[in-house]
Amino acid sequence: MKRNIMIIAIAVAVAATLPAQGQKQDTHSSNVAPMEIGLNVDGLSLLGKPVERVNGTILTERDLLREMYAIFPYAKQHNGFPKAMEAEIRRGALLMITFEELVYQEALRRKMTIAPERLAKAQTEFRKQFASQLQYQHFLETEVNGSWQVMRTKIKRSLLIEDLLKAEVTDKSTVTLAEVRAFYLSNPERFQVPESYAVQTITIMPPRPANPKQAPVPPTPEQLKQMKARAEAALRQAREAKTYEEFGVLAEKISEDDYRVMMGNHHPLPAAQLPPEVLQAASKLQPGQISGLIQVDGAYTILRLNAHTPTRKQKLQEVSTALRVQMQRQKSDKLRHELDTRLRKNAKIEQLIVSH
Repeated sequence: MKRNIMIIAIAVAVAATLPAQGQKQDTHSSNVAPMEIGLNVDGLSLLGKPVERVNGTILTERDLLREMYAIFPYAKQHNGFPKAMEAEIRRGALLMITFEELVYQEALRRKMTIAPERLAKAQTEFRKQFASQLQYQHFLETEVNGSWQVMRTKIKRSLLIEDLLKAEVTDKSTVTLAEVRAFYLSNPERFQVPESYAVQTITIMPPRPANPKQAPVPPTPEQLKQMKARAEAALRQAREAKTYEEFGVLAEKISEDDYRVMMGNHHPLPAAQLPPEVLQAASKLQPGQISGLIQVDGAYTILRLNAHTPTRKQKLQEVSTALRVQMQRQKSDKLRHELDTRLRKNAKIEQLIVSH
């Protein structure tokens, strides 16, 4: 079932935290945390409070809270909405419920209808979302004063919103393979894969201060001599390594940089991001070969080349599926924004509560 029907059921999460109508809410109960339902006073009265009027139709705190749960469904587990995010979540939720109300009003203006059999099927699917008849009845009591007719109207509203969005957004945002190909040919630079190298390293570092807060002290000639001797010993062992695993185990044992915990492995890096000394050495190696000692920033590095990927252009077949999805999403977002702008142009929208 589509989002606009499913979102009605998000109120179950809210309704589960509220007492049935006519029953006083205990804000001290361990099962009802005020922040969990986004409220700081008795829930039922505030949930019915108007937050906005759209062409005369009142949108309530309940509508807003339901959409906030849709945006951040983890609110219940987190005992409410994160303070740093709550204002932004609320703002986004208000924009969404306003947009959907405008879409619904436009569907009514166009005299769009829902076939009885489709509405009946949607009602059946909606009922299946509840674990028990008791939970379902509690939801009806909390949401619509126990009126199935009102609930039916809400489901019909969701279907009308769905249909209008399908006509104005979904159907119009289809991207053909010809459009994908045209974009691909018009933007060759976007599909250029830069030259890259995947390497493992063993690094022998110069002496470090005992206190990390101290400024580095230039190594003495004796320290440099000892460091080079360690590096030459490491190189001899590295050249005995015949596989990725053998080099990696050696890196874990003797390398002195942070990559030793990853078997000396570096993720593939664009050639432009490699130090010139490393790039020069890597460019002379074949996959599986090991370099000599490379001096970089005062350290000695031993390089094992795992893979070299020359610069190339991705083929259309490689990118067409992901590109089509991306283009459809962009087109859909643009159409939704344009629809929202058109509907708001002549609408009368009044905010009734800025915050709670």
